[in-house]
Amino acid sequence: MKPDMFEKPVSILVGLGFPAKVCSVMDAYRHLVEWPISLRDKGHAVALKACAAALRGEIEAETARGLFAAFAEKRDLLGPEVDFAALSRSRHDRDPHVR
Repeated sequence: MKPDMFEKPVSILVGLGFPAKVCSVMDAYRHLVEWPISLRDKGHAVALKACAAALRGEIEAETARGLFAAFAEKRDLLGPEVDFAALSRSRHDRDPHVR
């Protein structure tokens, strides 16, 4: 496993409430960098700094994950824990148009 990969993805809601899984420090960092400047606060700054430190190898990826998840929870972005692989398989089993 890559050193920046999370042991368990963080499920967040993006766009119009669609679930997305954040699987690595780099994924979390991208979400934080794209966060609107007008909505950034101390929690955002802490999570962003933690992700940057994890990418440099200064802290563990799981530490950055925890801070990113705390930021997402504070902003009501945490999505339901979804087994994306099972969801994909079950849709494929039901829908003959999905390959």
